[in-house]
Amino acid sequence: MTTLADALSFVVTTLQGSALCSAVNVLETHQFSDRQFALKVRADLVRGGTLQVRLYYNDPHVDYAYQMFRADQPVLRWDNKEHFPGIATHPHHFHAHTGHVGDSLLTGDPAHDLPLVLDYLATFSG
Repeated sequence: MTTLADALSFVVTTLQGSALCSAVNVLETHQFSDRQFALKVRADLVRGGTLQVRLYYNDPHVDYAYQMFRADQPVLRWDNKEHFPGIATHPHHFHAHTGHVGDSLLTGDPAHDLPLVLDYLATFSG
């Protein structure tokens, strides 16, 4: 997924195809160059809340944040900002609903990561 069109199509199609999502909205897309783009997509979750997907692609690096909100308050987040160097999976980390920040299975590849996020949300009861 090295183009805005491919990444946006994948994210929207995956969210629309998930039984967890009732609506999908593209909030932002920015094409800076053929090798640099950003997108933000939100999906309403059928069990309440919203999932937001943010990707910033700057070939070959991808910054990401997958975040669940309830009533505009953050509940869960997976991201790869480099502010937790002590975590084994640095820079990839997970912010739990308890406030704990720990390891993450995400890699920065949306094709790998978004299904893992959706799987987690399917079992999340916090």
